[in-house]
Amino acid sequence: MESTRQKKISRLLQKELAIIFQQNAPAILGNFMFTITGVRVSSDLFIAKVYLSIFPITDSKKLMKEVKEKSSFFRNLLAKKVRHQLRIIPELHFFLDDSADYADEINRLLKE
Repeated sequence: MESTRQKKISRLLQKELAIIFQQNAPAILGNFMFTITGVRVSSDLFIAKVYLSIFPITDSKKLMKEVKEKSSFFRNLLAKKVRHQLRIIPELHFFLDDSADYADEINRLLKE
């Protein structure tokens, strides 16, 4: 169960990472739309699991590999934004959130 502090930090990281991805990702990764669907912070605040949704979905595994390779770059940008609010900038672990694709598939199957 997440503590109140973990929830606050998760919301802060989600908001700031969304801005970072909106401003910097197109230049680095190409013209894809990234949505930060969620952030989970570990109890010791050293690790943040970031869940991304990518549109269009063409070759999302390759794109996720590139995002993971650039995680230190995104962490550095995040550190510049939240350095006055957090003492420890968590290590970012990126995961593909495919829940929207799953919901679309369920809806498609129900319509058949």
